[in-house]
Amino acid sequence: MASDSAAATVDGSALAGRALAAAGARHMFGVVGIPVTSLASRAAAAGVRFLAFRNEQSAGYAAAAYGFLTGTPGLLLTVSGPGCVHGLAGLSHATANAWPLLMVSGSCAQADAGRGDFQELDQIEATKPFSKLAVKATTIADIPRLVFQALAATVSGRPGGCYLDIPSDVLHQTLPESEAAALLAAAAADSTASASSPPKHKTLDGGIEKAADLLRRAERPLVVIGKGAAYARAEEALRKLVDTTGVPFLPTPMGKGVVPDAHPLSATAARSLAIGQCDVALVVGARLNWLLHFGEPPKWSKDVKFILVDVCEDEIELRKPHVGIVGDAKRVVELINKEIKDNPFCLSRSHPWVESITKKAKDNVLKMEAQLAKDVVPLNFLTPLRIIRDAILAEGSPAPVVVSEGANTMDVGRAVLVQNEPRTRLDAGTWGTMGVGLGYCIAAAVAEPERLVVAVEGDSGYGFSAMEVETLVRYQLPVVVIVFNNNGVYGGDRRSPDEITGPYKDDPAPTSFVPAAGYHKMMEAFGGKGYLVETPDELKSALSESFRARKPAVINVIIDPYAGSESGRMQHKN
Repeated sequence: MASDSAAATVDGSALAGRALAAAGARHMFGVVGIPVTSLASRAAAAGVRFLAFRNEQSAGYAAAAYGFLTGTPGLLLTVSGPGCVHGLAGLSHATANAWPLLMVSGSCAQADAGRGDFQELDQIEATKPFSKLAVKATTIADIPRLVFQALAATVSGRPGGCYLDIPSDVLHQTLPESEAAALLAAAAADSTASASSPPKHKTLDGGIEKAADLLRRAERPLVVIGKGAAYARAEEALRKLVDTTGVPFLPTPMGKGVVPDAHPLSATAARSLAIGQCDVALVVGARLNWLLHFGEPPKWSKDVKFILVDVCEDEIELRKPHVGIVGDAKRVVELINKEIKDNPFCLSRSHPWVESITKKAKDNVLKMEAQLAKDVVPLNFLTPLRIIRDAILAEGSPAPVVVSEGANTMDVGRAVLVQNEPRTRLDAGTWGTMGVGLGYCIAAAVAEPERLVVAVEGDSGYGFSAMEVETLVRYQLPVVVIVFNNNGVYGGDRRSPDEITGPYKDDPAPTSFVPAAGYHKMMEAFGGKGYLVETPDELKSALSESFRARKPAVINVIIDPYAGSESGRMQHKN
């Protein structure tokens, strides 16, 4: 009789888990502890796989990347107080990159708030600056409605982070199974009703004709493809646009692969020429922020006309482009294609603008390939990146997901590594966030289980999340982590003589690490495979073996500490 009674009630942890599953969640990343351990277990029982991390920051970066890769909200679970604070890294990173993420945190009992309770923090106020929506369940009955509401908010308009606070007393509250089922059904029904009437954008229809006409009349048109286009699954529409119009395209770092890098109209290797001389730029799923030099001279022509496609009307108002179109990237490009089809045009390969782009790109590629062809020992950045590029391309399709992190490692890798499929490059993103690497790897491995995941990490970036190699081994994920080990940030001691003074002049430089650190040994300590590499042949062998095994591995590549430059390509800001 007692067991029947217990089975007929549901506590807050179980209801939260069931609500997440009912709303479509399939994976959750986080660190358990007071008061959310049961929530993680209950969510898993309801069908939401929980990936337990060693650090909330890495879990948050995983949830953010999962949102980008799947187009559905990534879930981050943290404990109260400091756990919530650590989770802010992932929450803010997701919002900065416009990726959907829901952070769920436990919090102190409501009756004890303000009395100095265990890990007490006003978590709603702490998360508000970094989230689109921050809500708190004050009773167990609130949970289903708020779960559905918060998850929907992460993907509405411009995607981003949202926060749901569930106090410990609410997690322990109970209600009858029949009432729980009714609350879940009502929340699902309300969510379905809201989703059936999406908002209409007043600027959409008029902008399509203007955009097509501008491109048609342009002498030097350019299509700029951002990671928002990748998120929107706009690859087929953009490939059709490029192929039918003959307009060159330039991807942002995580827009690479939406149209293949190998496409003959890629302007990646002629970036300065493309943005400096184009007269009309169709920017799809990218903001005119620092990554695109704010769309301003001297990098861009002062006369360039921007056609800006964005899901957020505020972004259009901020940038004030020549033509602004508010809407989903895929839908907008499909409509532009339809408009062009009715009055077609195509730049031939002999068109002066296309010729100048393709010639410049070819010349720059030839120069780069001449440098890449050399086997330099001690290893520089180019030699191992060429070997890694070739190994990745040899995998064919589905192409591996490449995670790229670091200063020189990421910047040089962007120019060398090739993406021919969408959403196969993950890097520091809009915020230039370091420490994303291992979290990204885990997200990619669970979101894209058919793909190998290859991380190309600087030793500094790797150090932020290196403990997560244990997580890789625990879940046996197909992730190969390649560490470019040059003894520190930018490559060890870069101080000038006048900086090596004072009472602490004998301390290591702020940029220095232990020389030739055995990062591969750390992976071996947890039961994964480690490789120490100092020559091209050793790297080729390690890549061949680890790619074939598809098991957790770390390849520790010893790089000449003087091969890189301070701050990569951002020296002017340091």
